[in-house]
Amino acid sequence: MPFLPALFKRRTLLAAATLLAAPVLALADTPIKFQLDWRFEGPAALFLASQAKGYYKAAGLDVTIDAGSGSGATVTRVASGAYDMGFADMAALMEFHANNPDAPNKPVGIMMVYNNTPAAVLALKKSGISKPSDLNGKKLGAPGFDAGRRAWPIFAKANKIDGVTWVSMDPPLRETMLVRGDIEAITGFSFTSLLNLEARGVKTEDIVVLPYPQYGVKLYGNVIVASPKLLKENPAAVKAFLSAFLKGAKEVMANPDPSIDYLKARDGIINVDLEKRRLRMAIDSVIASPDARAEGFGAVVPGRLALMASQVSDAFTTKTRIDPNTVWTDAYLPSKAELNILPPLKK
Repeated sequence: MPFLPALFKRRTLLAAATLLAAPVLALADTPIKFQLDWRFEGPAALFLASQAKGYYKAAGLDVTIDAGSGSGATVTRVASGAYDMGFADMAALMEFHANNPDAPNKPVGIMMVYNNTPAAVLALKKSGISKPSDLNGKKLGAPGFDAGRRAWPIFAKANKIDGVTWVSMDPPLRETMLVRGDIEAITGFSFTSLLNLEARGVKTEDIVVLPYPQYGVKLYGNVIVASPKLLKENPAAVKAFLSAFLKGAKEVMANPDPSIDYLKARDGIINVDLEKRRLRMAIDSVIASPDARAEGFGAVVPGRLALMASQVSDAFTTKTRIDPNTVWTDAYLPSKAELNILPPLKK
């Protein structure tokens, strides 16, 4: 049958074409290196979900997500080109811009995730501290890069606090030193330090938490940042990342507990129950906060951002004044329909 060799030849060519096409398709995925602000804790599930569920992959992206070591370090690593995108505190981003005016690749905020800063002062009830004015003359502790400590002058000015003495330490010692009585209060992210104190044997009812947003400090918190190089060379990839992130983040906020499995896959020694609580606290306090619902997830209010820029310039004594127009752009935000990811209000 003369047609068999021709048929065999066509099938062989088709198979060869398929094999050749496979690596081409794989290479078509745009690599994105993304660094978190901190370790693989509860809120990191917002980013890991879209990776685990293949949403980044479906958007044509090959996303790598690494743990961080503080917002300042994340901003610096994106600026250096070591990472394409990251998750960092807006104040840290502003400080980098103002102190490095000639840096060629200053990261830019492109999606607000923590509409309110998670910074808070925490103390033990037995210290007698129950309100900001009780902090006058007290000994406070925090790592030098802690967001709450960096923004302390803003909190102190808003609440007329004076005479505070600061003690510096590595992050793992912060809550331990408070429990031991070496210091009288600490600053830290509320949903991190509170649970760390509980892990050290302190009962929740014995802890005083003074969140910055509840005491006159309306700073924005963590924002997704991207390098100007990526924004210029591949804006489509940036938009694809944000859209894919939103899909996973919406599912996480709708049903937080199962998403801790994504953390467990990256860090097998996490305390699952603790991270479930941490994620829920983050959602309630800074992601789906009243301000976020009023302003809309992902966006900022120009006037509020400008005020923050002025406050950070003063509090951080930056080399130059912060221009809010250089640290933020909404040009890459998805549609309002896509940004509508906040869970319904609890009744």
